[in-house]
Amino acid sequence: MTNMYFTEEHNLFRQSLQDFLKKEVVPHIDKWEKTGAIERFIWKKFGDMGFFGINYPEAYGGLNLDLFYTVILQEELQKINSGGFAAAIWAHVYLGMTHLNAEGDEATKQKYLVPSITGDKIGCLCISEPSGGSDVAGMLTTAIKKDDHYLLNGSKTFITNGAYSDYLVVAAKTTPELGNKGMSIFVVDRDTAGISATKLDKLGWRASDTAEIAFDNVKIPLENLLGKQDEGFGYIMQHFALERLIMGVNAHARAEFALDYARQYMTEREAFGRPLSKFQALRHKFVDLYADMELCKQFNYAIAYRLNKGEYVVKEATMSKLKSTKMADEVIYECLQFLGGYGYIEDYPMARLLRDSRLGPIGGGTSEILREILSKMIIDKKEYKPAT
Repeated sequence: MTNMYFTEEHNLFRQSLQDFLKKEVVPHIDKWEKTGAIERFIWKKFGDMGFFGINYPEAYGGLNLDLFYTVILQEELQKINSGGFAAAIWAHVYLGMTHLNAEGDEATKQKYLVPSITGDKIGCLCISEPSGGSDVAGMLTTAIKKDDHYLLNGSKTFITNGAYSDYLVVAAKTTPELGNKGMSIFVVDRDTAGISATKLDKLGWRASDTAEIAFDNVKIPLENLLGKQDEGFGYIMQHFALERLIMGVNAHARAEFALDYARQYMTEREAFGRPLSKFQALRHKFVDLYADMELCKQFNYAIAYRLNKGEYVVKEATMSKLKSTKMADEVIYECLQFLGGYGYIEDYPMARLLRDSRLGPIGGGTSEILREILSKMIIDKKEYKPAT
């Protein structure tokens, strides 16, 4: 069925993606959840199908499709019930690769973006630090220019794909005395001397590798600078719109998955001689939750439409992440309750969904940070503008 956002071509893509995920990914999810490592073969299969190149230029092997194909990819990834696998995919495609495409020169794109689209290289984005978390401007990692290279020192944490990626897109202070106006972005090969990574043991997102990374006198060639020196903060802020909107889409999609599962369960499960779906208290609670999900979903679609047209939607994308991730947590909590004791059993999807969803209000900027950003924009009338 087509609507104002999705054409018949979109719907055909969704069906193809669903078939691919069911055949190639779902049979391996439980294994990857237990091992905490996604096998490399699946990255290549994603690349062969063109899923990594959806939004990227045809000149580098991409498909140059509109943003609603990305929305579909994120929605369907949430419905295989592995937040960790979904995170590994979108962290590669919409964090690391975004900077390569936007700020990388031609040589950089040929060396890193092209094999990223084919699935031959995996990337990660390194911004958060042990001492700062969501405080991007307060980062301590430095990259000081020394003759024909930069010397990178510091550490990053909570980095998705941080242990197994082939390259790292790293933010660091190149002119520390300028604060956030002295920040730059680099692409760094994993096998460069001085890089070490330690995997973190997480409550959820078990399939993805999340790491703390240390940089000890890492030499970065001058040509590995992305964009212009000391303009990295603007690049990061500009790309936050896409990251936050993606996390909002992820949230409404996993909430919708939880509601669909709970509705089916409540229809089949009987108590006191009738299906759970016939009990008024449960029915009314369900429709309240469904309405909350649908409101976030339609808002997210509207913002995706504007972003696809090139509008600067940092405020709206921040709202998307803030409200959608809170909604998803509440919906999944209540859906687990609908299942009663079975909701607490690992053989059913709600336990994993609950763990995975809890990272939504934390990752990519905590809800507390997002509220302060919105306060500055809405109350203080602070204006943020696109990087030039």
